[in-house]
Amino acid sequence: MTERHHGWPAPFQKQTGILVFMASVAVNLEQVWGEIRRVALNCGRNSDEIQLMAVSKTFSAEQVKKARATGQRLFGENRIQEAGEKIPQLADPDLEWHLIGPLQSNKAARAVQLFNVIQTLDSTKIADKVNHFAVKFGKVKKVFVEVNIGEETHKHGVSPAQVPEMVKLIDSMEGLDLMGLMAIPPYHPEAERSRPYFRQLAEILAGVGQWRNKPLKELSMGMSHDYQIAIEEGATLLRVGTAIFGVRSP
Repeated sequence: MTERHHGWPAPFQKQTGILVFMASVAVNLEQVWGEIRRVALNCGRNSDEIQLMAVSKTFSAEQVKKARATGQRLFGENRIQEAGEKIPQLADPDLEWHLIGPLQSNKAARAVQLFNVIQTLDSTKIADKVNHFAVKFGKVKKVFVEVNIGEETHKHGVSPAQVPEMVKLIDSMEGLDLMGLMAIPPYHPEAERSRPYFRQLAEILAGVGQWRNKPLKELSMGMSHDYQIAIEEGATLLRVGTAIFGVRSP
């Protein structure tokens, strides 16, 4: 079992209130994958059905290359401008890039061009914009609905009650291919406090599957401090940054 310090993986140690990065990207990825396999086995899941996204926001193309050298190919970025500078530096067609940050309507065209998957459709307006540019560019863009699972006023996402309406809207759009649901639960230092929100998102996904012709399968949930809980509650795509690349600069 991977040793833990206040809920963080072993590459981090607590010193005078600061988390200190202690290992390389390759070592961190190996440890995270080991933990994924351990947790999946313990809860009766096949780890092969779980994808690991390395969240590379604020980290350089060189750091992405280090992760890529280990076989990692799925990466997540939050900001269009940063991704627009970084992705062309990699120029690797085998990499898969997901937008996991808020999308403004005036940047929808660039997002459709840059990313393989957009995980943050959070309104009718954004869905319309992404669909418009996907059709214009001759693409069918893979997308997720972002759910404000904690119904927090400062976060993006549709409310849980709005998910069916949003799913039906996206399904009606020729330029969009809906993969699943994405959420960020309210943060709490105790990872266990995320469990009810992960469970609720899984229940919403299952509910959609009862009336949609093609059930949704993907649950994008779980980050560095709570991905083990997310696995236990059915996550199929984990968004892990700090536990792979280290603590971000302020």
